Amino acid sequence: MIHENNKVKDIKIAYIGGGSRGWAWTLMNDLAKAEDMSGSVYLYDIDFEAARHNEIIGNKIDGGWKYVAAKTIGEALTEADFVIISILPATFDEMEYDVHAPEKYGVYQSVGDTTGPGGFFRALRTVPMIREIARAVKEYCPSAWVINYTNPMAICVKSLYEEFPEIKAFGCCHEVFGTQKLLSQALEDVHGIKGATREEICVNVVGINHFTWFTTARYKNIDLFDIYTKFVDKYYETGFAKGSHSNWANDSFKSAARVRFDLFKRFGYIAAAGDRHLAEFCDRDEYLTDPETVKKWMFGLTTVEWRKNDLVKRLEKSQRFLSGEEQFKLHDSGEEGVNQMRALLGLDKLVTNVNLPNLGQISNLPLGSVVETNAVFSADSLIPVMAGEIPESIYQKVEKVNSENDRAVDAAFSCDLKLCFEVFCESHLLKDLTDGQKKSLFIEMYEGTKKYLSMYKA
Repeated sequence: MIHENNKVKDIKIAYIGGGSRGWAWTLMNDLAKAEDMSGSVYLYDIDFEAARHNEIIGNKIDGGWKYVAAKTIGEALTEADFVIISILPATFDEMEYDVHAPEKYGVYQSVGDTTGPGGFFRALRTVPMIREIARAVKEYCPSAWVINYTNPMAICVKSLYEEFPEIKAFGCCHEVFGTQKLLSQALEDVHGIKGATREEICVNVVGINHFTWFTTARYKNIDLFDIYTKFVDKYYETGFAKGSHSNWANDSFKSAARVRFDLFKRFGYIAAAGDRHLAEFCDRDEYLTDPETVKKWMFGLTTVEWRKNDLVKRLEKSQRFLSGEEQFKLHDSGEEGVNQMRALLGLDKLVTNVNLPNLGQISNLPLGSVVETNAVFSADSLIPVMAGEIPESIYQKVEKVNSENDRAVDAAFSCDLKLCFEVFCESHLLKDLTDGQKKSLFIEMYEGTKKYLSMYKA
C-alpha cells in the first residue's frame, strides 16, 4: 500500500464470498467511483466459477482496480489490507427450513436470517465458517480491517472476536439509513423543508443489529422527535411509502412503516430498522401472529421462493455482463463500505453506525456483547461513540434478544446439540409452543440442514 499525492495505491482487498451477485457488484461500483484509491480485489468463494465470473465482470469496469479469482483463502488473504465477509451459509434449500418449517407451528418469520428459530439455525451453520475465516485472518493478515456483511450480524461479529480476540473487525448494515431517509421525508412532509440528505440527519444509535433505535434525532437546530410525532400521527393508519402505495403487498421487501410508527407510539423512541426485521424481534402476537396480521401492518413475509427466483434473475444478469450484452453502469449505491475504507486509510473522516463489541458504548448491556452504535472512523482507527443507556421503556426487549445472541454464540462454539436445543427453546418467537412442539421443530430443522451441521454432536 502506497500513499502518494492524496491517493492510496496498491491496496489489497480480500473478498470472502467473492462469487456474490449482490454485495460484490456493489463493491465494484463503489470502488470504481473512489478516485483516491486503487489496487486489487481477490475474490475467494467455494464456488470458484462464480468468483471467476466476477473477476471478468470487475475487470471490465474502468476504475483502477484489478480483480483476481483466488483458488485458496490463503491466496486471497495474504497481505490483505481489508477483508470483506459476505457469505451465504449453505443454500436457499436450507434456508427453506429456516423460514418455512416453523410456519407449521404457527411461527411466521418475515426474514428468518437474524433472530428466532430461522436465525438460530442459520447461526449454527454460519459460526463454524466464521471461525474458520477468523483463524485464516490470524494466519495470513492479522492487521487487516475485517468488514462483515453476513447475517446474523451480531452473532457473526461476536464469533470473529471470540475466535481471534485481536481481530480488527466490525459489521456493516444499511437498515439505519432507511430510517434516516424516512426522517428526511417527515421533515419535508411536516415542516416543508426539502432536500435534507440522510447524512444531515444526525442521530444517536443504540441497540443491536436489526433492532436499533434512535434516542435523539436532529436536522441542524430542529428536534426531529417533534416532527416525527406529527408524521406518525398523520400516517399511522394509512402507512407511508414514497410514491404509490398500491403494490406494496406484492413486494417482499416493501413496507409502509406502520410497525415503526406503532413502536414509536408504544415506547417513545424511533425504531431504526425496516419493519420486516423489527417485527421479528417482538413477540409473535404483536405483528407476526399470522399472514393476515402481517398484511394489516403492511409489510411482507419474504419467502425463500422469492429469493430463489431473484437469484435466477441475478444469474441471468451476470451472464449478460459476461457476454457484453449488458454494460455495468455506475450508480449511487447508498452504501458506506468504501467510505469506511477511505477513512481508515486516512483519506477522510466518517461517523456512522457499525456493529462492534460493547466496550461501554451502551452502558447497560453486557461488555463483549456486539451492539450497534455510531463510531468514528479515521486513519487506522475505529472508536465507538458513547451512546448511553438503552432507555427503560425498550430495555427489556433489547436485553432479551441480545441475550439470545450471546447464548447462540455459546451454543455454536460448544458444538453440543443438547445445549443448542436448550438455547433454541429460549427464543422469544417460540415462547407459546409446548415443549413437544419445540422438540419436533428442532428435529425437523436439524434434519433438513444437517449436511452443514456435522460438527455438532449429541
